[in-house]
Amino acid sequence: MGNQLKTTLLLAVMTAFIMIVGNLLGGRQGMIIALVLAAGMNFFSYWYSDKIVLKMYQAREVGPQQAPELYETVQTLSRRADLPMPKVYIIPKEAPNAFATGRNPENAVVAVTQGLMNLMNRQEVTGVLAHELAHVKNRDILIGTIAATMAAAIMMMASMARWSAIFGGGHRDDNNGGGMGAIGMIAMSIIAPMAAMIIQMAVSRSREYLADATGAQIAGNPEGLAQALEKLGADSRRIPMDANPSTAHMFIVNPLSGKGLQSLFSTHPPVSERISRLRGIRPQSGPSAPPPPPGGNRREAVGKAFWDNLKG
Repeated sequence: MGNQLKTTLLLAVMTAFIMIVGNLLGGRQGMIIALVLAAGMNFFSYWYSDKIVLKMYQAREVGPQQAPELYETVQTLSRRADLPMPKVYIIPKEAPNAFATGRNPENAVVAVTQGLMNLMNRQEVTGVLAHELAHVKNRDILIGTIAATMAAAIMMMASMARWSAIFGGGHRDDNNGGGMGAIGMIAMSIIAPMAAMIIQMAVSRSREYLADATGAQIAGNPEGLAQALEKLGADSRRIPMDANPSTAHMFIVNPLSGKGLQSLFSTHPPVSERISRLRGIRPQSGPSAPPPPPGGNRREAVGKAFWDNLKG
């Protein structure tokens, strides 16, 4: 509930930015035009982003014949989450990662890289898949599209305000000195897009925390996802992924590296913090929880034999 509230507040702040920049620009007309343009661009992205990103990473669809264990795991988790069975894809990349996409649960896609299957044991893969199904269940693709629409609208209006100020803008403040009005518009046109981007990234981070928590519930045990994040945090840096920055927010861990000030613009929260939060969740008990994996060692062997038939 905390992450849901945080998302709502962040979107409210972004809405306020739209109103402020629109008012600064000179009224509702510019604001409406920017919103319509941004909505049109993101409507296209919302409906076709799954096809675009799957083609971008050369992902191939697999079924129960090509990848029986992977497909069965997704099927089991989907039933447990009360979701329709999504399409399952494998990305031919050695970097370990995964993502979910699709405009709604009825058109969802779950994709994992070859590197993730080579690295993870069954419990860890289950945790990753549960996290991705949590994104589908929580409608994060829709929420991300709304945030992107608002951010794009702010950027468009800021650009309009900047050109208006350069070419004789600031007329609203002519009685108090048009120069100050133009300076204010230029300053806002620089500050607003940066603030919108930071808020958009904060929305993305809050949804990752929520997907971790929901995924732990779906899997029945948070430890599998916690262990998977430990491996992903180390190996995603050791084996970098040639990822498009525009799709970075989709993956379970950020395929792009960033430190210091760049963390403000990160689409993902720190892996260490995600692991700590997961290990603060008590495992479920009862019929909904899956049986523990063979062996009690948290650092058990990768178990490549389980996934060998998924290679190639």
